[in-house]
Amino acid sequence: MTRRQTTATEEPGPRGDSRDRLRNELRVGPAGWAYKDWSGVVYPSPRPKGFHEASYVAQFFDTIEINTSFYRPLRAEQAERWVERVAANPRFMFTAKLWQRFTHDPGPGVGDEREVRLGFDVLRGEGKLGAVLVQFPFAFHRTKESLTHLNSVLRRFADYPLVVEFRHASWNVPETFALLREQHAGFCNIDQPIIGRSLEPSAQVTSGIGYVRLHGRRYDTWFANSKPRAAGSETRKQGDLARNAPAGARDFFPKNNLPGQSEDVAIPAFERYNYLYSEEELLPWAERVREVSAAAKSTYVVTNNHYLGKGVVNALQLISILKGAKVAVPEALRQPYPELNAIAMQPPETPTLFAMR
Repeated sequence: MTRRQTTATEEPGPRGDSRDRLRNELRVGPAGWAYKDWSGVVYPSPRPKGFHEASYVAQFFDTIEINTSFYRPLRAEQAERWVERVAANPRFMFTAKLWQRFTHDPGPGVGDEREVRLGFDVLRGEGKLGAVLVQFPFAFHRTKESLTHLNSVLRRFADYPLVVEFRHASWNVPETFALLREQHAGFCNIDQPIIGRSLEPSAQVTSGIGYVRLHGRRYDTWFANSKPRAAGSETRKQGDLARNAPAGARDFFPKNNLPGQSEDVAIPAFERYNYLYSEEELLPWAERVREVSAAAKSTYVVTNNHYLGKGVVNALQLISILKGAKVAVPEALRQPYPELNAIAMQPPETPTLFAMR
């Protein structure tokens, strides 16, 4: 693993102080980095020669959650390149989502497991795998069958630093937390639209890894079906996977439509994550993060409201709140989000004629 060093996520405090724990073991960052809508918003445009998104993000954050591994396993050579891309930040750690075949399909095979391990083992071997997120859908309720499936996944990947994300409130019982502790798996505390029996905000810690994910609060689009953008796009591929899933998988993980909602309702996929948290909404989560970090050996906070860089904005704001100081801010992000000027440690490169709020 990488050597502990001072990070930008908390100000210095006395030895043993809770702020010292935050400084050394708390990492905040966005989910993913390869979004077309980040061009000219998060990333500079035009991009300089040799520019790579992961290298750029690693200048501002100590972690990124890999989300492409949810749709297909990471290739070993792919993982090796990414480790090289973030090498300038020695504190940097990846987290990665487990392939959906293990969380959205009741019957993954041995070959699927071998394929998943290829990329993950590279990250782990380089000391850069902070956590593997086992993300279950809202439709995954606590039943005898789902408990069997959960136990199978946890045993299968027990050698990895696992964290489990549930979205349905049926899992919010002491027996769930006891099971995760027994299996040495972490619990993912989430912020999501609270609709029906959605899991509410929490600050649970069941292993040495604390984990927090902020999805945004788009109540109007959270359970809506995704509208494909174009043939061959990632969104279209996801839709094809769902339509072509075996009958057993469709029965095991039913659709997430709201009561009375037509299956024909379709919206652009990005709209689920098109949400910017206000500072007032972030403050309670900053307190939960402190609570989680005080109980865990290492803590990861991931902002998944990625559309147009909103998750990057909120991650920077969270770091500033936890640090109690200003932070480095991507220059391109200042214009669409002038509120960042209040927490930016450096003045804007281009002077503005207008007062900054």
